[in-house]
Amino acid sequence: MKVFRLFALLDHLRSAVLPVSAEVLARALDVSPRTIYRDMATLQAMGAPVRGEAGLGYQLERGYFLPPLRFDADELEAVMLGLRLVAARGDSSLRAAAERASGKIGATAAGDAGNLFQHLPLRAVSRRKAGEEIANRWLPLFRGAVRERRLVRFGYLDLEGRGSVRQVRPLGLTLFDEVWLLTAWCEHRGGFRNFRLDRIEEAVETGGRFRHESGRRFQDYLASLRELVPEAGVPGISRARRD
Repeated sequence: MKVFRLFALLDHLRSAVLPVSAEVLARALDVSPRTIYRDMATLQAMGAPVRGEAGLGYQLERGYFLPPLRFDADELEAVMLGLRLVAARGDSSLRAAAERASGKIGATAAGDAGNLFQHLPLRAVSRRKAGEEIANRWLPLFRGAVRERRLVRFGYLDLEGRGSVRQVRPLGLTLFDEVWLLTAWCEHRGGFRNFRLDRIEEAVETGGRFRHESGRRFQDYLASLRELVPEAGVPGISRARRD
């Protein structure tokens, strides 16, 4: 029905950072681009905060109220498992954030979905691993540094036991089965490097900040990966960019 498709369009735009073309939306909803054009016109006529037009793409205006979130059963289970995995593997602030997010989703989900969400019989369990306390010690600092683009200097002990001091632009964090990994632009080496949080000895923010530059962003690092190989028990890390 058209009303469900309109809600689905809002959900797709809600999660998008950049404008989304009618062609992309049409493929996602299995309709024609012409149908998307008509639906967008309908949403705009109803006062929905949709900005854009045919040929340019569409996105939601920031700061506007949207109707209650509507999830199907698979979406609810995916969100809950993700939140519970974060609670099982994150630092204390991430665990608290996961609990708050769970409560907000449960409170705003439409109909009986909120109550169902809070009582899903799904759990995520993680056994404690060597170095986990060290990694969780640094996780809040680097999460904030990635988010606020703050420069960080730290002492690091590599897998061969060699120590070094690095000043980096923290770009992204990856949670593997065994470790948290920081991807950064290393000012000393002039390139992308990966650092295990459990091998960081001391870390401080320098007080400086950086701007994203083409060729030095997290997405540039991902684009540079050509062949992923298992390294030192951490699968998926490029040999040339591991520290």
